[in-house]
Amino acid sequence: MPNLSPSPALYFSALFVVAVLGMVATKLWLASRQVRFVAAHREAVPAQFASTIALTAHQRAADYTIARTRLGMIEIVLSAVVLIALTLLGGVQAVDLGMSDALGRDYVGQIALIAAVLAISGVVELPLDYYRQFVVEERFGFNRMTKRIFFMDRIKGLVIGAAFGIPLLFVVLWLMKQAGSYWWLWTWAVWVAFQMLVLVLYPSFIAPLFNKFEPLRDEALRSRIEALMQRCGFAAKGLFVMDGSRRSAHGNAYFTGFGAAKRIVFFDTLLARLSGSEIEAVLAHELGHFKRRHVIKRMVVTFAISLVLLALLGWLSQRVWFFEGLGVRPSLLGGNEGLALVLFFLAVPVFLFFVTPLGSLSSRKHEFEADAFAATQTDAQHLVNALVKLYEDNASTLTPDPLYTAFYYSHPPASQRIDRLLAHA
Repeated sequence: MPNLSPSPALYFSALFVVAVLGMVATKLWLASRQVRFVAAHREAVPAQFASTIALTAHQRAADYTIARTRLGMIEIVLSAVVLIALTLLGGVQAVDLGMSDALGRDYVGQIALIAAVLAISGVVELPLDYYRQFVVEERFGFNRMTKRIFFMDRIKGLVIGAAFGIPLLFVVLWLMKQAGSYWWLWTWAVWVAFQMLVLVLYPSFIAPLFNKFEPLRDEALRSRIEALMQRCGFAAKGLFVMDGSRRSAHGNAYFTGFGAAKRIVFFDTLLARLSGSEIEAVLAHELGHFKRRHVIKRMVVTFAISLVLLALLGWLSQRVWFFEGLGVRPSLLGGNEGLALVLFFLAVPVFLFFVTPLGSLSSRKHEFEADAFAATQTDAQHLVNALVKLYEDNASTLTPDPLYTAFYYSHPPASQRIDRLLAHA
């Protein structure tokens, strides 16, 4: 009698569908909670901020948060539809057959397959990105980007992605084919080296393709910052001002690069809004991440996770049910390495979504630690004042839903963060 029991591929398909539906339902539920909670608290400024934030600014932040969250809900559904279309409905299979017929199943055909799938995702996301920038951001006064800059940024991104991504893909595909059963270990080493290279190249060669960076010319502020860096034992290649105002009214400051290539960057919008003491406090927070080794810790965790995931890919790429469970029949002639990469990086985020709160919790812990460090180097009240201005200027809601916050927020809510800082004052 024929074997009528479900195949492993069918089990995996069912697991994938359940995971996708669970992810989408959770995301939509959390987003709807956020919308309802923010709307319910729209009419009154929290008592903690009543003397510093006007009701009109609070309501603007609520409306901005709701608009962005609702657009995100559309994006959630659309992304899920595209994911199912590419996998279980045969999209990747059709692209693979087309590319293999035109270019063969060697490296060129496989890289073309990966590029085509990325292009499909990019084309689907483009209208939403455009709407976010020129409708939502425009409505709330944040957009300063022209349509030319919008499309030029994407063209530059494609060129840079191809310049770095194609050679990297070629090396990975070659290792998958030639390096034996432990190809994933060699690939991990290449990936780590590639990430370190990008960290070194980004500040001096990549970022200037998108923004202009000029040395900080305010001598009083420069002296204040250099004194802070000396106290913190932080050496940077330079202090720069970035023309963030060409694209957005949002403000920020960050340090970037690695080793001798480290540099501190201020958005011009930030410098225009904050006082010297407030800028010093914001930078002290960023240096707190450096002193508490948060960047190194995150890199170690990221590299460890990537090693585990590559080992998992090494195992799954040898299982026919992995391909068939995601709507693809691998070629009997070989050359399935590109397929394995595409399917893995489409499917893995679905399952990793459910551990998102762990990463968010760790990030919020680091933010509290960086704030505590800043309070030892500057007046905590100065950082509080800066944060209140940034929350107002960036229209960040003061009343996020607690569950939404716990799941997604990489930074603590304003009330918690400021309460902790005032305890240090």
